[in-house]
Amino acid sequence: MKSTAVLLVLAAAVLAFPARVRADDDRYKRMLEPALEAFLRQQQIPGLAIAIVENNRVVYAKGLGRMSLGQDKGPVTPQTVFHMASIVKPFVATAILQLADQGKVDMDAPVVRYLPYFRLADQRYPRITVRQMVAHTSGMPDVSDYEWDRPQFDDGALERYVRSVSGLNLLFEPGLKFAYSNIAYDVLGDVIAKASGESFEAYVQRRILSPLRMKHSTLLYQEVDRTLMSDGHVLNSRGVPVVSKAYPYNRTHSPSSNLHSNALDMARWAMANMNHGELDGQRILPQSIYAAMWKPTEDVGEPAVGTFVTAEGISWYLGAYRSHFLVTHSGGDLGFITDLAMLPDEKIAVVWMANCDWIDAGPINGPITYAALDTALGLKPTPITLKRSLVRTLSFIYQQEGIAAALSEYRLLKSQHAGLYDFSEGQLAEFGRLLLGEGQVKAAVDVFRLNAAAYPSSARARDELKNAQSAGARP
Repeated sequence: MKSTAVLLVLAAAVLAFPARVRADDDRYKRMLEPALEAFLRQQQIPGLAIAIVENNRVVYAKGLGRMSLGQDKGPVTPQTVFHMASIVKPFVATAILQLADQGKVDMDAPVVRYLPYFRLADQRYPRITVRQMVAHTSGMPDVSDYEWDRPQFDDGALERYVRSVSGLNLLFEPGLKFAYSNIAYDVLGDVIAKASGESFEAYVQRRILSPLRMKHSTLLYQEVDRTLMSDGHVLNSRGVPVVSKAYPYNRTHSPSSNLHSNALDMARWAMANMNHGELDGQRILPQSIYAAMWKPTEDVGEPAVGTFVTAEGISWYLGAYRSHFLVTHSGGDLGFITDLAMLPDEKIAVVWMANCDWIDAGPINGPITYAALDTALGLKPTPITLKRSLVRTLSFIYQQEGIAAALSEYRLLKSQHAGLYDFSEGQLAEFGRLLLGEGQVKAAVDVFRLNAAAYPSSARARDELKNAQSAGARP
């Protein structure tokens, strides 16, 4: 009788397991999926893929829309491969920490120890350390032209790029404060190559992607399965979505941008990190390293305004979402935007990627991520209300045609499409800060002047204009 009761309990447990999975699926299908579908229609987004993790298990994975508007590549699925942009940076940091654990890299050593040819016009460059670069406190400026239309594919591209930055100046004294720099991460990629004795891409593949069985992930464009690869989309001059003529790939910027992956592979990356470096018996980092990697060290300031992020650890943004510890990183490049957010204490993660670049998902997270996290936490999801990103549109025009064309487009959009784009004060301010980060002070002053005129009662807009003008007056 006792054994019969045990069997009945076991049978009930077996039957209950699929029901729990279906309940999870129903929750996301019922509460989240309709909001995502409506959002894609509203913003004319070609395609989006999303995966949600709970307790080391993918409980929801969905593809919406199409892989391309230019050719019949089929619908987006959780297996569709996207350009992941800056989400690659924590992979770079993981590789650096692996090499530090192996004794091949000293985090507090100057970068020139590993790259003797690394030079800047600013004579403070020999003091820049590996740790400062990985934490975005090196004072390095940002990339002004990724040359997506002139990509390089050979093994020597990264070193050539590092050698090419010799004419740049630092934004501030190394270690003084936070300033996001893609150039710094490109340099770190070359540090990884020289310290490991293999190419940056080969090292990450061998020590991170392959051990975690991220089977459809690669840093090399030539290795992407073309049957799974999504096209990137931009808006043409009439605001209509089209396939981008250029694809965001260049081996000069692999460490800051070139990861290709899909929702399911990125879910595995999230699980490995929430497990403090281990997944399915494979360990990529000692568990003890995560205390330092996820320790808040730098106030990220302006980039985090309006988000739940407050600080930077080692490559990861840190903060709290509804009182839960938040670890996150986002990405955006020509034709693509991506986001990854983890609540490690709850073993919850959300990753999504879209094959467009015009939605204002925020520099860190945004309503899509928050709605998914709310659903995972058992809450009513935050509404997904987004407008097109003004700063992304203006940045693209600036890179192609200059500041005069970008400001002319701003005035045109404001007069004809005021309800479609985000014309909040922070959009022009972010554009101005991007220009300052690239050393384009005169262009930044023009943008801040326009913002101050649009928001005459804003003390912040006036202060940013004055600070930019002061930067332009300094010799």
